[in-house]
Amino acid sequence: MYGKIVKPCFDFLLALTALLVLSPIFLLVTVALFFANQGNPFFFQKRPGKNERIFRIIKFKTMNDNKDANGNLLPDAERLTAVGIFIRKTSLDEIPQLINVLKGDMSLIGPRPLLPQYLPLYTYAQRRRHLVRPGITGWAQVNGRNAISWQRKFELDVWYVDNLSFSVDLKVLLMTLKKVYKSEGISQNGHATMEIFNGKN
Repeated sequence: MYGKIVKPCFDFLLALTALLVLSPIFLLVTVALFFANQGNPFFFQKRPGKNERIFRIIKFKTMNDNKDANGNLLPDAERLTAVGIFIRKTSLDEIPQLINVLKGDMSLIGPRPLLPQYLPLYTYAQRRRHLVRPGITGWAQVNGRNAISWQRKFELDVWYVDNLSFSVDLKVLLMTLKKVYKSEGISQNGHATMEIFNGKN
């Protein structure tokens, strides 16, 4: 009942409210990134959602497109712009995903949507993270975010799927506010976010 009816209604109403309240910040960040990224303030990428259905996630673009002498993109850590570092540290880059929530691609709370190329690498248990809509924040995010291993992240994602409830979502929401305030778990040591998942992490 909660997961199928109540949660989607809460998602839509809260996302709409948050987007309206944060609209001044949304516009300010858009303008700042427009100049920092040569007119490209947004980042679009395909991600698997519920039941592995592919959708396009929307985020603020915190990295430029600088390339090396061979035409290959530089490492993520070298492409983070100064304004991008601040936006990522304060989690403002996640705001555009409220649009994904309004469209029904995502939920406010759920396992983070990862890259499509990871799909063939999941074990049966790890694949269960796609039984619910992916979220802007989630149980793994408030229990380590990018600072924990892939194995631990997937364990937390599956735990959330098995324990989906209003009380868990409320706990995640409150813990998220605390994590954002403290800027915890933004990146893994040596990486701008996390190391690439290869099925063995």
